[in-house]
Amino acid sequence: MSSDAHPMRRSTDRTPGPAPPTVSLVLTVRPDGRDPGPTLDRLLDQLPETVRDVVLIGGPPGRRAVRDGLTVRTLGAWDFTRGDIPHAGLLAADGDLIVVMNADGSMSPYEIPHFLHYLESGYDFVKGSRFIAGGAVAEYPLSRRLGHRALLRVARRLYGQQLTDLWYGFCAFRRGFVDLLDLREDGVELGAELVAHALHYGLRVAEVPSRELPRRHGPSHPRTVRDGARILGTLLDERPRNALSRLAHGSFRRARGSADASPVDETHPRS
Repeated sequence: MSSDAHPMRRSTDRTPGPAPPTVSLVLTVRPDGRDPGPTLDRLLDQLPETVRDVVLIGGPPGRRAVRDGLTVRTLGAWDFTRGDIPHAGLLAADGDLIVVMNADGSMSPYEIPHFLHYLESGYDFVKGSRFIAGGAVAEYPLSRRLGHRALLRVARRLYGQQLTDLWYGFCAFRRGFVDLLDLREDGVELGAELVAHALHYGLRVAEVPSRELPRRHGPSHPRTVRDGARILGTLLDERPRNALSRLAHGSFRRARGSADASPVDETHPRS
């Protein structure tokens, strides 16, 4: 007789399964001189039922009217010019699964279940991508597009991963990932730095399509050069030991391939 057999249990009865994982949402509000309240209230109303804990960073003071079962904790303001995701917010999140997104209206809470699905399917780190089928981007200056493309090539060479979106900060991961980061209360992260850490520790990373919407609140001017330099430094610092040799080998192989190519006789063009 099986261990879960019971004289009063029918064969069609289901045995109680494990409790579903708890979900925390880390929301960052960038000040821009306007009241973020309406945008924030709309976002909180759209949260799926699976999210029970919200850590709000930079939000307005005071309690917010939210649905039953949802707890919102406000950590206060921070200098958003230093980064996007203060470490204090990640440390305060106590859910089994943690979702990170901006509260400026550019990221949709309706996409959160898609991220959680991949975590529950075995992935360790799930990030949104605006550049795969189903994704979209609202505004993307040429300078930022070129910088992002260059950093993607570096990341692919260093880590051997075919990522499509490095800068987008909409992501979700398991609580254990936070414990690996050795975070300090006064530190800040960029979304791409979290990705670099995930690649460094060999986590299973999945990209899901995400549609970036027009911002309803918060500054929109990008810090392209500053952010790009910081991300490049993180990619190099977190690289695996064999990354530089792989990068050099790839450059040498391309150079050798072009040198070994047979010359074309331009006096007798092909028909």
